Order: sequence, then structure tokens, then C-alpha cells
Amino acid sequence: MEKVTDEQIKFIAQRLKEGKPLPEEFKWLLFEGKQEAELGYFGKERDIDVITETMAVPLQRVKAFGKIKDDEWHNMLIFGDNLQVLKELMLWKEAGKLKNPDGSLGVKLIYIDPPFGTGDIYGKGDVGAYSAKMVGAKYLEWLRKRLILLKEILSDDGSIYVRIDYHFGHYVKVLMDEIFGRENFQNEIVINRTRRLKSEGNKFYISTDSIFFYTKTDNYLFNHVKMEEPYEIEIKCTDEPAARKVKRELEKNIVDCEVKIEKNKLLLRNQKWVEMHASSKKIDNPPRKFFGKMIKPPRKRRWMWNQEAIDKMIGQGFIRINKNNGLPELIRTWRHLGTDWTDIKGYSQTTGYPTENSEELLERIISAGSNEGDMVLDAFAGSGTAGAVAEKLGRRWIMIDAGRLAIYTMIKRMLNLKEEIGNTGKDLKPNPFAGYNAGLYDYKLVKELPFEQYRKFALELFQCKDEPHEVGKIMLDGYFSLDHVLVFKWKNEGELVVDHEFINELHSLIGDKIGKRFFIIAPWANVAFREDVVQKDDVRYFMLRIPYSVIDELHKKQFTPLVQPIYTSQEVNVVMEQVGFDFINPPAVECEYYIDKPKAGLGRFTGEKEAVIKIKKFYSNVVSKKPISDEDRGFKSLSMVMVDMNYNTEWFNFSKWISSKDIEKNDWEIRLDTEKLGEKIMVVYIDSYGNEKKEVLSLNNFKGNENKSTKEGK
Repeated sequence: MEKVTDEQIKFIAQRLKEGKPLPEEFKWLLFEGKQEAELGYFGKERDIDVITETMAVPLQRVKAFGKIKDDEWHNMLIFGDNLQVLKELMLWKEAGKLKNPDGSLGVKLIYIDPPFGTGDIYGKGDVGAYSAKMVGAKYLEWLRKRLILLKEILSDDGSIYVRIDYHFGHYVKVLMDEIFGRENFQNEIVINRTRRLKSEGNKFYISTDSIFFYTKTDNYLFNHVKMEEPYEIEIKCTDEPAARKVKRELEKNIVDCEVKIEKNKLLLRNQKWVEMHASSKKIDNPPRKFFGKMIKPPRKRRWMWNQEAIDKMIGQGFIRINKNNGLPELIRTWRHLGTDWTDIKGYSQTTGYPTENSEELLERIISAGSNEGDMVLDAFAGSGTAGAVAEKLGRRWIMIDAGRLAIYTMIKRMLNLKEEIGNTGKDLKPNPFAGYNAGLYDYKLVKELPFEQYRKFALELFQCKDEPHEVGKIMLDGYFSLDHVLVFKWKNEGELVVDHEFINELHSLIGDKIGKRFFIIAPWANVAFREDVVQKDDVRYFMLRIPYSVIDELHKKQFTPLVQPIYTSQEVNVVMEQVGFDFINPPAVECEYYIDKPKAGLGRFTGEKEAVIKIKKFYSNVVSKKPISDEDRGFKSLSMVMVDMNYNTEWFNFSKWISSKDIEKNDWEIRLDTEKLGEKIMVVYIDSYGNEKKEVLSLNNFKGNENKSTKEGK
């Protein structure tokens, strides 16, 4: 490699600054450091375009769990397309709103387990995880955009862990080399997949996934994870028969120990924590001193070692006091964790969510990549393992998911936490957190905001700069690019409307001072005409309606709704993407409610009863620029139904969820065991666009109505 002098560097910098070509002898510099592999495919956008052109969306708080003070940090559970949410969080970081205890800006640790983009079904048995329909270059670009924004959100000393399988793992590795830099690749970690015992044709069955561990810079936070390791204690024996006698005694009374004889020596290997005593009715059981305190062995037992040996082992750090029973116990030696993590589960089944990552897995990652109080982010949160473990380890967390089922699963999980990893032990009350919508909003909540908060939300919604200014004695609210923006004050002792007379008056006052485009943001119901654009002389007045689904004029992109899965439970986490935003339009649902005999099981013969919800009509009211047929708005648009059979009136704690395909197979009936129903029942109907219809029922809604087949004895 040629050496470049300071004078040559100054010369090159000046030429590049002036936009002049480099002399031939310096052109090799343009390729220095660019010799690594780069993944090329059709539709690949420039990094800078992904960052600048991705539409951010404001976060709408839907519900708080616990008391949250104004402007106080709280953990966040966000429903929406993570691409748009990540752009919003990037702006939060720039504004200093994402800060760790050490003062660093951004998220300290990111973990993601995205859909693998293969078309394969993942999960256990007949309950799969997802069947990602997006494949090939389209999938890679979908994931790459999110990785680019994740890097922007990461703190300078932060790290990211990406779980992926064999289908696209090698491509994703190249993408991450491009985005984070090959020099910032730290490890490939091997973890267990779902355990399988059967073969897969003429090849080895797939038993592992990979986790790629990258950092943002070479100066990053990393905590070694210590692993307990068995060690051997050598016991010398005078003769082999005596050794065998001791061996039998130890094997009989020491829990989980392996004892063997080698070269007239007795070797004791500890496989787990073991109490330091053995049973014997015929020998003395004197107390021994541990850490300055005399401790007697349990009744009819004796300590295995004399005081001299105990003191030596304490000095070497091999003995500690068990905090639960107060007895001394042996301590294993330690080693640092390596990249083979097949000693723990890769997936768990504690929440019923098909692709639930194990808490043991996330414990290692969060412990390694963050300290107490640091921010942890999971942008494909699924069942919420990252947030649950972050809560247990004293970290702050942000979880994002585009699936309604995932959001309700995470809420339920966070409100039913246990202290121990693996979700065992005592109940754990989580720190206050809140649920947010991003990109799909509850318009009723928007209209209830005080005007200043409504104004700020409206400007953020349409990506306008919040810069109040005056033109022609008219106060305007900001800019979209270089064009002026007015947030219409629709509420003032009654509701006002934007009509042609308002546009005419506005044009007469400022029409010659505002350029060729002017934007007015107003509620849809407060605009008296249907046009999106009103032309006055050389000025075009654009109406930005709330709700508003068509953003072509602003971003040159057609609005894409956040489509929910409408298949079976095998497709919970389809690859989803939304461009723009919309407002929740609850679907129309009509049902019959009655009591009936069970159709299956022993209940048919024991007189048990079921409460039946018979869906008679379902119709999606989603707003769309493209026409949607009545057939496609009907039952075809039903995604799933969720039921809380004992609704506490505070939060929706679903008892079961049923996919649309499963409901269809059951003749559009949802059957509930009457013995398990509480005073109130909440039912949530979800269409394929994420819109919800909620209803609260009681057993009285069903009583007095019996199925005709029951009445007629059929």
C-alpha cells in the first residue's frame, strides 16, 4: 500500500471539495477500504434515502399501566410498523429524549428476532409461529431498512444482536457488515431451535439458529457472562476397598454428584450446588466454623471435611452460605461464556405465543450488553421476552410490534411477571409502562386533546416543522418543506368548518405572500368540500384531513395499511409493513348470543353448557383510496377474535384468541365454557387492517336464549 503524505491529503481534499476529478495516480484511494463484499439487488435504496425519506409517525398514548408523571421516562409498548416507529425514535434521540444513566444518547442494547422471510412455518407441532411470505431481495431490503435505522438509534457504545436462521443468515451477515462495518462484527452465537427428534429426508435436521452480535464502534459496553463449571475434589484413599466403601456412602447421600476411582484416588465431581454433608447414624456430628460462625450439620448427618479443609476451601472461594437455608454449600469454579449456547432453550412456551424466545437466552444478552438502568429495545417484540427480562434485570425497555396479538400478549405478560428467570418465584410488579399506537390512531383520543397538544400531534402526523410565524397578520403554525402550514382551529365555542368562503378570505389576505402551495390541516368532518386541492390564482390550497390515508402529495407514496394475518395460528407473525398512517375505523359486527350443549368432548353427555357467540355479520370500515369490494370487506377481512372471559374493567387480559380460519371451520361460532365465565366478558374483533371492535358482555346476554337444536332436541 502506498503511503500518502500530508501535502497529498490536503491536495486531494481540496480537489474533492471543488468537485474536480482526481489525477489518475490518486484514484486508487477511492477504493481503499471498499474491497469487501457488498450485496447487490434490484430495489436497493441508498442508506441516506432510507434515513431521510422514511416517514416518522407520532406516538399516541392509549393506556398507562401504573402512575406516570408528565415528562417522566416510562417503559413503552408500541403498536405499529417498526420502520416508522424507529424513524420517530431516531428523532427522539436527536432531541436528547433517549438517554442512559451514563449520559450516552440512544439505546444501549438492541435485540431482534425478525420473521425469517422464508415461507417456512416455524413453531411447535400444529401451532406454528409464522409463514413469512416476503422472500428474496424484497425481504432483504425490508430488513435492511430497519437495520439502518436501528444503527442510528443505537448509542455509540451500544450493541445489537440479531437472531436469524439458515435460509437468509449468510445474506443478513453481509448486510450487517455493510451497515455496521465488518470490523464491528464480534460474534456468531449458536442457539437451540425447537427440539426435533425426527429426520428431515436425506439431510441432518435443523436444530440451531444463529445470533449475529455487532457493535456500533470499537468502544462498546460488554459484560462477560460467568458460567458455573464442575470441578473435581481429590480424596486420597489408603486402599481400594476402603475407597469403594466411601464411594458408596457418598453416592447414596450426596445429591447429583459423580464419584469415581482413579489410581487409588477417589474423585468427586460436582454437577450442581450440593450441600456439604453426608448421612451417618453411627458417627459424631460436631459443628464446624463457617465465616466465623459455628454451624451444626442437620440431624443425623455430619460435615464431610474437617475444620482445616473447610478453612482452606473458604479461603479459595469454594464455599458459600445458602441464602435460603443458611447451610454452607460448595461453589463451582467459573468460566466465561463462549459462543455455544446450546445448553439453554432457544424458545419457550409460557405465554402461548408460538415464537416466544426463552428468558434464559435474553438474560445472557441483556446482561452482556447493558447495565442497570440502560435502555433495551426489541423492534420485533412478539411475546415480550426482551421486556420481561429487562424488567427483571432493572433495565428500561421499549418494545415494538405490528401484530395485535403480540401487543395483547405482552400486556398480559408484563402484568403477570414472576421474579425469577423462566417466570417462576414471587410475583413481580413492573415499573409503570404505557401502550402506544403509531401509524394507526384512535381519533376520539385525538379530538379530546387540548388544542396545543392537538396542534403538535397534527404537525407531527404530516411531518411538518413546528415553527409558528406570521404572514399578513395571520398566525401560521409551521412549514412542510418550504411551504406554509396552518392547523385549523376547528373548536371554538362550537365547531367551525373549512369551506370555500374560508379559503377565499384566506387567499385575499395572504395569497400573494405564500408561494405556490399552502397546506391546511383540519378534521375530516370539519371540511365542507370533498376536493383535496383548491386552486386560487397561482396558489394551490391542499387539505390535509384528519383522518387522512392518502399521502401521495406529501411523500410520493401510496398509503399502505398495516395488514394483520387472516390465516391460521400458523401465521401469527407475517412480515408486515405500513407506509403512512390511518385512524382506527371499528368494523361492523352483528352477533347472536345463546346457550348450547358442547359439540365435542364429554360435556355432550354430562349436561355442561357453553355460551356461544355466533357471528352473523362482519364488515370492515377501513378507509381506502382504492375501492374494496363488499366481499373483501366482509368475513374475508376478519383476522381474529380475542376473548377475556373474566374482564376486570381495567385492562384486557385475554383468555383465548381464535383465528378467522378456525372460526370459519366452526361455522362462525365462538364457544365458551359457562363455568369459566366471570361477571363481565370482553370480546375484541380485529379486522385484517388492525381495526378493533370491542364489546363487553355478561352471562345475562346469553341466558334466555337457547340454540334451536337444543330446544328441538336435535
